[in-house]
Amino acid sequence: MKEIRNLLIPLIFSELIAGLVVPGTVHSAPSAVNPEFAGIGPPSEVPVAIQNARWAMLDPGINVLTFRSMDTLFTTRTVARSGPVARLPRADHPLAFTYTFQGETYPAEAFQDRTQTNALLLMKDGRVLYETYRNNTDEDARFVGWSATKSFISVLIGSVLEEGRIRSLDDEITAYLPELKGGGYDGVTVRQILMMRSGVDYEERYDFQNPGTAATNHILALVKNVARFADVARTIPRLHPPGEVFAYKTLDTAILGWLIERVSGGSLSAYMTERLWEPLGAEADGFFIMDGPPGIGREFSGAGFNGTLRDFARFGQMMLNGGRINGHQIVSSDWVNESTRSTGPVDPVRGGYGYHWWTMADGHAYAAIGLQGQFIYIDPATRTVIVKFSYFPPGDESGHEESLAFFAAASAWRP
Repeated sequence: MKEIRNLLIPLIFSELIAGLVVPGTVHSAPSAVNPEFAGIGPPSEVPVAIQNARWAMLDPGINVLTFRSMDTLFTTRTVARSGPVARLPRADHPLAFTYTFQGETYPAEAFQDRTQTNALLLMKDGRVLYETYRNNTDEDARFVGWSATKSFISVLIGSVLEEGRIRSLDDEITAYLPELKGGGYDGVTVRQILMMRSGVDYEERYDFQNPGTAATNHILALVKNVARFADVARTIPRLHPPGEVFAYKTLDTAILGWLIERVSGGSLSAYMTERLWEPLGAEADGFFIMDGPPGIGREFSGAGFNGTLRDFARFGQMMLNGGRINGHQIVSSDWVNESTRSTGPVDPVRGGYGYHWWTMADGHAYAAIGLQGQFIYIDPATRTVIVKFSYFPPGDESGHEESLAFFAAASAWRP
């Protein structure tokens, strides 16, 4: 039955979002691109129904499906597993603790319903204490990490640095990507990009009714596949002097993905397979969504990596272990420590930011965090790793803040 269900879910999902099957009604397939984005950029060869589905993929009610079915919406490139699987010993426990949020105390078991959870895994001292899957997902489901992907890219930058493929983080990016000369990235260092301090004029705001650079880039690269996501960096203007102002930009990570591709001599996925996914001991292939068809598209390195709950937990455990897992030192402990230390002021509520890792305000914990509730939370002080995949409504700050409150309580829990 599991095999049948796994075959049917993507089929049913793709028909639902394409408007072909809606229980209790009869509709014809949409014949026109949604007018909200149809006039932005040139026409696309992507099927109309798929363009419309990509446009809606973040929406409440459908994101519970889209966030674990991205390979039905996009061309993908595999990050392949190989070799021995890293063991995840178990010591299962019920979640016997409470957490406090906005002055109210809740039992831990209430957290998943309150925060739109698809899957949750909690580890301490390398042992799985709790693992659950909801909404017809299971251990084989591969979830999109959204911007949690950025922290994977951080590890890969540490790897190319340690291999000598880049000489120094203080090298200007144009030493490796001369295509960026003359634009806003000219004179910006690799380190400044890692710190999200490039200074380029790219506001991370997705107001699709009045699209700016970021929203337009999303439409052209990811919805319509008529441009590569990183290409806007060739001509983007500068807003601030490099290094001075922190401003979160997915474009910065796209540049780092392009850098890894350039210095490794192959695709980002191939390098991640060799230097991270295989030695990590992943149990399943991961994949990137692509910003175009085979032979044209590039990995959406800023937010497009997908993998299983357990493999994201292995990644978190590798970081907790100072870069080591499954008998392999994937990246140095020095890089782990440097990349997860805040590079600027720490906000008492929001925390700080390292090299593509968020740092917590109340301790030494840090996290990879993705759009609408994707988390890898790591607390070295309590040897805790928590992975949560969610389907928050867009812009839901309460779900984000409640998740951090739960993680802090779970970290302090001693079963």
